Amino acid sequence: MKKLLTIFTMLAVLLLAACGLNGGGSTSETSSGKAEDSKSNEGKKVLEFWHIDPGEKEKIYEEAVARFEEKHPDVDVKVLRIPNDAFKQKLSVAMSGNEAPDVFSNWGGGWLKNFVDQGKVLELTESTDKAHFNELALANTTFDDKVYGLPLGLSIDVVFYNKEIFEKYGLTPPKTYDEWLSVIDTLKDNNIIPIALANQTKWPGAYLFMNFASRIAGPELFDSAFNRKGRGFDDPAYVQAGEYLQEMVEREAFNPGFNGVPYDEGQGRQLLYSGQAAMMDMTISFVNNVRQEAPEFEEKLDFFLFPTVEGGKGDQTQVGAATGPVWSVAKNSKYPDLATELAIELTSAETAQNYMDRTGSLSGIKDVKPADEFTKRFYEVVQGATHLQMPYDQTLPPELAELHKDTTQAIYGLDMTPEEAAEKMEAKAKEVLE
Repeated sequence: MKKLLTIFTMLAVLLLAACGLNGGGSTSETSSGKAEDSKSNEGKKVLEFWHIDPGEKEKIYEEAVARFEEKHPDVDVKVLRIPNDAFKQKLSVAMSGNEAPDVFSNWGGGWLKNFVDQGKVLELTESTDKAHFNELALANTTFDDKVYGLPLGLSIDVVFYNKEIFEKYGLTPPKTYDEWLSVIDTLKDNNIIPIALANQTKWPGAYLFMNFASRIAGPELFDSAFNRKGRGFDDPAYVQAGEYLQEMVEREAFNPGFNGVPYDEGQGRQLLYSGQAAMMDMTISFVNNVRQEAPEFEEKLDFFLFPTVEGGKGDQTQVGAATGPVWSVAKNSKYPDLATELAIELTSAETAQNYMDRTGSLSGIKDVKPADEFTKRFYEVVQGATHLQMPYDQTLPPELAELHKDTTQAIYGLDMTPEEAAEKMEAKAKEVLE
């Protein structure tokens, strides 16, 4: 009995130690990453700030935090970085227990709106200078004309490729799907994995599905299905998009076991760095990964826009895009004004310029232009875009978004026909959206 009591006591201590100051499960890391001396917090107000980005992005956030703390010497900001896929679960749990961090990263859209609808997110409308932000980016964090998030980043989805491999085999960036299949066949014939895909967490593979659907039917397809304006998620274009994916799988366009490979750990990216694979469809956050993990690979890196399909209504001016990071404030923050001010500092012109110039990223801040050569090219793509499609899983309600990812992964795994996937999506959409 004494042994049991001792064990229970130890477990209780461990559980209490694991809880953050606001109950959000934060560790005792500060913005410098060093263990925190509890005495240093005496008399100070403490804010918790959670984000997902490693490398140079993390440094830029820490610099913004340092500027904020310099303005507020009575405030200590505890910064916690959590890998992307673990972050989503951890934040959801914290939200459900009213233990969210004061300031947290998100992507806007349906993912944020879910927490807004639960009354978990602080409205920032009165504190927001709307003229400071890209209109499209801010629209993705605005619901019923109320602002709930400040977008620092605006990303686009492109196909990255190893230009050294392309040059070696006389390949040029494809502009059509048929040209892309020809590139894939040539790479396969030379024992090069055509496209690296890390699809365990489902969202990486969804980019190709969304792009195919847009190229087949134009960007109006998703808007019509989502807003229930005539077309549905069982539209023939969605079925055809799934058929293209399965054609690529059967052609061995992807690395073996891709549906079981996690993205965060980097195995998929390593296939490119090592020259084992030639391409990857990914957001421009990939450049930040390269600069952190394999800076020598950048000189081999290039990109092209998703190819068109024969007879399709979409074109290459219609680009997949996403907001992120978006900074939001928990409604139950003990210091909502200070938390809001921190979010504003994290989207200041200085932060945005650093973000663009040092990470190869675009910004959701208006009139901030890049100096980085890679980012200039991404910026030009956005400037020439006629439509920016936000990811389905960040736009749809959570239940439907998860089904979208599940069915798309099943299409890749040849476990479900495109028709079956489309029928499941439309049936759920009728329950959730109508």
